[in-house]
Amino acid sequence: MFKKIVFMGTPEFSVPILKSLYQNGYPISAVYCQPPKASNRGQQVNKSEVQKFSENITLTVRTPKNLKNNLEELNYFKNLNPDIAIVVAYGQLIPKEFLKIPKHGFINIHASLLPKWRGAAPIQRCIMNRDKITGISVMKLEESLDTGPILLKKEIELDNKLNSEKLANKLSRMGSEVILDCLDLIESGKTKFINQNHDNATYAKKILKEESKIDWKKNAEDIIAKINGLYPNPSAHFSFNGERFKVIEVDFVNLSGNPGLVLDNKLTIGCGSNSLRILQIQRQGKNVQKVGDFLIGSKIKKGTILS
Repeated sequence: MFKKIVFMGTPEFSVPILKSLYQNGYPISAVYCQPPKASNRGQQVNKSEVQKFSENITLTVRTPKNLKNNLEELNYFKNLNPDIAIVVAYGQLIPKEFLKIPKHGFINIHASLLPKWRGAAPIQRCIMNRDKITGISVMKLEESLDTGPILLKKEIELDNKLNSEKLANKLSRMGSEVILDCLDLIESGKTKFINQNHDNATYAKKILKEESKIDWKKNAEDIIAKINGLYPNPSAHFSFNGERFKVIEVDFVNLSGNPGLVLDNKLTIGCGSNSLRILQIQRQGKNVQKVGDFLIGSKIKKGTILS
């Protein structure tokens, strides 16, 4: 039986997995997450979702800015002497001097079917790439990014209605179940780690803000994939009369029209091939609106050309 577990994770995606460990009685000695960030106006410090959850159930929380060359944190981790460390979207690489401390090493839950989509944004990239399947991979953590041997994988099918938020929730719930299976395997000594085929690796690079601009010359399916992949942050957008409009939800429409041309009074917009209909939209500085409410008084009408 594990006597000491260290958990490392930061965003909302990590919380259900930590919660699953806690509710199933696993002894969590410490939780590591990224330090709180100041808000844009500097008036409030925002703790991560993992930190808030951990403090609410009185777990010990560590928020070092860096682990690399951090002797104080390394000594603390050594004194913990954990049996195993579990990493879920922690947000920084684990130095090799940490990796060799736990008896059973580090295992990492990654939101893709490795070796596909190693890196920072696997959920967004698989949607934007219009993949048919994705899933969860549990691997042994190595110093290099997402290269370790795989203990377990679980798949999920994708469709064009799934955005990044919905998919993240599904994969997180899946991970909360898979981690229990993995710990059972490790405790029973029945683990079989399989090396990744590094020749098949693809990388999910960090999402850049400039990627969020919609190019109406692309085909409708690709634009829809971008809109779904970039929701909720940073969200795909177009500009009109100097204002930015975030596109929240859309439907595919089998109509033809010039790219960027508003084809009707339901906000159907022509693309490079076919078209899409906006269902929810957010005007700059305003709340999200259903398209019917948005169109009341809007200057975006049939015949408008969007940049």
